[in-house]
Amino acid sequence: MTGLLADKVVVVSGVGPGLGSTLAHRCAMEGADLVLVSRTPTRLEDLAKDIVSMGRRAVAVPTDITVDDDVAELARTAVAAFGRVDALVNNAFMYPSMQPFSGTSFAHIRDSLELTVLGALRTVQAFTPALAESRGSIVNLSSMVIRHSDPLYGPYKLAKTALLAMSQSLASELGSSGIRVNSVAPGYIWGQILKDYFEQQARETDCSVDDVYRATAAGSDLKRLVTEDDVASAILFLISDMANGITGQTIDVNCGEYKS
Repeated sequence: MTGLLADKVVVVSGVGPGLGSTLAHRCAMEGADLVLVSRTPTRLEDLAKDIVSMGRRAVAVPTDITVDDDVAELARTAVAAFGRVDALVNNAFMYPSMQPFSGTSFAHIRDSLELTVLGALRTVQAFTPALAESRGSIVNLSSMVIRHSDPLYGPYKLAKTALLAMSQSLASELGSSGIRVNSVAPGYIWGQILKDYFEQQARETDCSVDDVYRATAAGSDLKRLVTEDDVASAILFLISDMANGITGQTIDVNCGEYKS
């Protein structure tokens, strides 16, 4: 613990069993209070209890970020609870279709854009007044898919690339209010979700999970996959005062698999 986020208030959307929870714990370890956001109340309540047990404050706010009224109430609740907001991390996630455009329904593409892009925009707009007051920071979670054109990730790349373009424009739009807007683009994140996927691939190809891991990591410079902590560290840096001169940028966290 370094106190990197001492007494800051951080809003994290898309708090699930993976990166969102890891990030919330890391923020608390660095001295932040948390506003925890997802559509699953029980998960949020359990995590809030963990944060409180670490000596920090936390409020759980079940929210569907595709619903205007939900997001407006989220912002009101956050400011009422803490009196300020210093950082917003848009981490809401929708599973990719893992099909090319020809195999992906328009309904899935619309849902993906609604959550990934417009959902993030709703939270940004709702928290802009509070973030302007604190001269705060926004981080939007992108993906390494913006760096390649694998057909299986086409619909996912469409959403994440739109999110990146929006983030860059918001950096210019909100900069005069003192708000920084940046992105983090992770590669494959080694955690339970990816482990489950690799187990499925291992069964289908009659090999071990370790074999799938090594084959996937072989294309990276570090010959490993990033962890949730690796990605959380990049986010912590961007929302901290150490990054006060950084906006409109993207940090790639992929162990050197792709170069921007």
